[in-house]
Order: sequence, then C-alpha cells, then structure tokens
Amino acid sequence: MKIKFLKWIFILCFLTIPVLVLTADPPGPPNPGGDPSGNGGDPVGAPIDEGLFILLAQGIMYGGWRYYQFKKKNTSETFTVPEDE
Repeated sequence: MKIKFLKWIFILCFLTIPVLVLTADPPGPPNPGGDPSGNGGDPVGAPIDEGLFILLAQGIMYGGWRYYQFKKKNTSETFTVPEDE
C-alpha cells in the first residue's frame, strides 16, 4: 500500500511539474535606462482571473459530488425494510 502510494506521488509530480513550468508567465520587461531610481512602468504580474474560475469550478463540482454521495447514502439507509423475527 505504501509503495503504491509513493509510486503515485512520484508519477503525479513528474506529470504536473513540467506542465506548470511550461505554462508559467515569461519575465517582465526590463526597466528603462533613463530613470536612475529604477522605477519603471507599472508592475507586471500574473492574472488570477482564469485560475480563480477553475478553482471555483472544481470546488463546486467536488461539493456537488459529496452532496450526491451523502444523499445516496441517506436514501439507501432510510428506505431499508426491517426483517421480521
């Protein structure tokens, strides 16, 4: 069991790390040479819009799946027929 778990973690790391590295944003533009204080233009950052939407969608799907499992479990226990002795 422990070996299988470690094998899956190892495979998961080697499948996700290259994807994350390849989808990283390129570095921002260099500072212009005319300003001695080093204050260039606006800072360049990574957008969080798409990532936040994907995270929320996954959370909603997971919550729906857990609710479905909960309802399925409760309905099967609620409608059990007691055995006559």
